[in-house]
Amino acid sequence: MTEQDRTEQERILQLRKELHRHNHDYYVLNQPTISDYDFDMMMAELQRLEKAHPEMADPLSPSVRVGSDINTEFRQVPHRYPMLSLANTYNSQEVSEWYAQVSKLLGGEPFEVCCELKYDGLSISLTYVDGKLTQAVTRGDGVRGDDVTANVKTIRSIPLVLSAQGYPHEFEIRGEILMPWSVFEKLNAEREAAEEPLFANPRNAASGTLKSQQSATVANRQLDAYLYYLLGDEITGDGHYENLMEAKRWGFKVSEGMRKVSTLQEIFDFINYWDTERKMLPVATDGIVLKVNSLRQQRNLGYTAKSPRWAIAYKFKAERARTKLISVSYQVGRTGAITPVANMEPVQLAGTVVRRATLNNEDFIRSFDLHQGDYVYVEKGGEIIPKIVGVDTESRQPGASPIGFIHCCPECGTPLVRYDGEAAHYCPNEVECPPQIKGRIEHFISRKAMNIDSLGPETVADYYRRGLIHDIADLYAIRVDQINGDGRNRQKSAEKIVTGIQSSVNVPFERVVFAIGIRLVGETSAKLLARHFKTMDALSHATMDQLMSIDGIGEVMAKSVISYFAEPKNQDIIQRLRGYGLQMQISQEQMEGASDKLKGLSIVISGVFAHHSRDEYKTMIETNGGKNVGSISSKTSFILAGDNMGPAKLQKAEKLGVKIMSEDEFLALLQANNDINE
Repeated sequence: MTEQDRTEQERILQLRKELHRHNHDYYVLNQPTISDYDFDMMMAELQRLEKAHPEMADPLSPSVRVGSDINTEFRQVPHRYPMLSLANTYNSQEVSEWYAQVSKLLGGEPFEVCCELKYDGLSISLTYVDGKLTQAVTRGDGVRGDDVTANVKTIRSIPLVLSAQGYPHEFEIRGEILMPWSVFEKLNAEREAAEEPLFANPRNAASGTLKSQQSATVANRQLDAYLYYLLGDEITGDGHYENLMEAKRWGFKVSEGMRKVSTLQEIFDFINYWDTERKMLPVATDGIVLKVNSLRQQRNLGYTAKSPRWAIAYKFKAERARTKLISVSYQVGRTGAITPVANMEPVQLAGTVVRRATLNNEDFIRSFDLHQGDYVYVEKGGEIIPKIVGVDTESRQPGASPIGFIHCCPECGTPLVRYDGEAAHYCPNEVECPPQIKGRIEHFISRKAMNIDSLGPETVADYYRRGLIHDIADLYAIRVDQINGDGRNRQKSAEKIVTGIQSSVNVPFERVVFAIGIRLVGETSAKLLARHFKTMDALSHATMDQLMSIDGIGEVMAKSVISYFAEPKNQDIIQRLRGYGLQMQISQEQMEGASDKLKGLSIVISGVFAHHSRDEYKTMIETNGGKNVGSISSKTSFILAGDNMGPAKLQKAEKLGVKIMSEDEFLALLQANNDINE
């Protein structure tokens, strides 16, 4: 090794150390000590030296913050500790009841509560070994989540290497990935200028960004993160608040808006203060989280099936604003449903500028007696979707005209219809109405349908505009040379899209039934239809009596199924899909695994399981003729119970005399030859 090589290697190590420190100063402490220009020059020097010395490669170098254009597929990994959700409350009475319940369960032992802001983002779990970030996993279903380590490394407020000493050999820290309001507004302005769909809120934008297949995209979106819970066998401190203060010393970004209290009144003081002050924060919040501070007391309090008893989330009431109604426009959904939208003078609401709000349907408009130029009150449902909640009739101008609902489709001009028993108006021209066609294609490619994840709404709109697709069957005729761009500069992405489309022919029949987009047939109904009729031919020739004989299929849905297959265009699409190789019947494997052992039984699943996930057990129940239900009643046949079944459910089951079946008993039942009803 030459002296120059040795000098450059030492410089690489020095630059990494300094850039890690500057990242922490800027993104965590908000106290930069050098200019952006100087930082960029140091980063450029590091990248140049690392390129010249590949032997010095380090996945935790500050240079990984810029991300990569290489596509990555996320793998699912199990959580070492389940990520449970918190019980929610919206009123002070329930906070008082929670506080009293904690005191009772602790036998009157004194306890402290850590009050924290509830950030509205994407939950993340970070694992560190020897002070280095080794894995980042999303919440997922609470039991397992997506490994997004490469993307999380681009978030500059998350330390790649811890700066202080005293941390455990291995630990996990959890928090929230967020998109700041300023970044969100800028991103939506860019998307609006490009005529792309807008993100509904910063949480959706953060989630979509973190799930991007290219970490360079994540780096450009400038996500942030706040950490709020420390776990691990080597965590010795008993105080949750104290542990977070220690984590802050190690280099983590921990909220300044956190306080440890010992009385109920102090909790309410904290809530009341942040109900106003949170509007000044740079990121979205939607409530307050209250946690018993002692980890020993947390363990004693334990968990229900869904949430810890030692914590609760207080959700703020929706913020309200007054603004002027300018006009009403109408959107057409994939099923032809017409949704009126209020266009209003811009108003600041819960951190974003609101210009539009849904009006739901004609009855909703009539209920408010809306007139042209009215001043309306707007809230955000769950602080996400703007909605009109009232009208300032005293400010109405004399002679203002009432808002009347349209009679014809705004896209294709077809007269609208309103079906008996439904609130919405529909455009019946499902064969030629452009938004319906594009909407059905978007539904067809969605994750729970055909799961063609290489396509998105923007791509569908582009292909439709260019005349490449006119219906869902046209997707399977797309060729690489049609979509690889001028000069074939998109060859790889084109090949991936075509491969993704062709691979979808292996999607199970029940999802094909859901994907074809029969009005009113959702994911669960599609499973019922597929498993009852077993083939598309049998389903397409089903009578009203046959359809309504299925538990869960009513008259309105049955009519919709018959109407779908009576349309010649739909029959043609089905035949073309069949020709492309899509699954038109239940597979032999499913047929062999199917039975009527659970026929007529309504089963509740509760708790945490060892052998299979909750979704897998739901599939087993449905495959064997049973019905999954969400709540216990006198009609419940039995409860499939795992660990940590909630005491409330247990008490209700005992009161109603509902049988509780363990995981092993259930699996033995399915393997037995006899029918449970015998």
